[in-house]
Amino acid sequence: MIYELRTYTLVPGTQAKYIQLSAEVGRKARGDRYGKLEGHWYSEFGTLNQAVHLWSYAGLDERDRLRAELAKNEEWTKGYLPQTRGMIAAQENKILRAAVDLTPPTDTGHVYELRWYRTQVGKAPEWINHFKGILPLREKYTRRVGLWTSEIGSLNEVVHLWAYKSLDERAAQRARLAQDPEWQTFLGTSTPLLLQMQSTILNPSPHSPMR
Repeated sequence: MIYELRTYTLVPGTQAKYIQLSAEVGRKARGDRYGKLEGHWYSEFGTLNQAVHLWSYAGLDERDRLRAELAKNEEWTKGYLPQTRGMIAAQENKILRAAVDLTPPTDTGHVYELRWYRTQVGKAPEWINHFKGILPLREKYTRRVGLWTSEIGSLNEVVHLWAYKSLDERAAQRARLAQDPEWQTFLGTSTPLLLQMQSTILNPSPHSPMR
């Protein structure tokens, strides 16, 4: 299984229309026949005017085959793409391998935090091992959705996705986590492996399977 994380930076003022078209036109044309949509969001904090979508495929060959078939779908190529192409200022794509199983929330009403860290060259597996060791503790405070390492795109990256009921819950739980001695020990071991940390807060789009 591979995951594809696509981030589109939109022309300012077009985000709402892009999300609407994605929900009403793009989703209808594509469904899950050309890869499974795991989640679709738009940015609230961090880099603004962004749409983020997460897809899963059985493997790279399956992705190539399905995207080739999608290119033949006229609902997609003539109905959807021409309406959205002028709204997109930039596109970024990452192919990810799961370090732990994806665990989408079974309920709704969440905000999501997408975090991605760049490690020293070759150190992503070491950071992941440290993190998997502390994950049971971390999950006492916050709800993990996904944890991946980059396969194609920006290398030496770890990507993780978290779900919260509100930004207030996020702030409160992260404050409690920061006081935990075991977490502080983990930070002392793992932080020197990192070169860069980024985070964005995402709201689910109307057609997102994760809500």
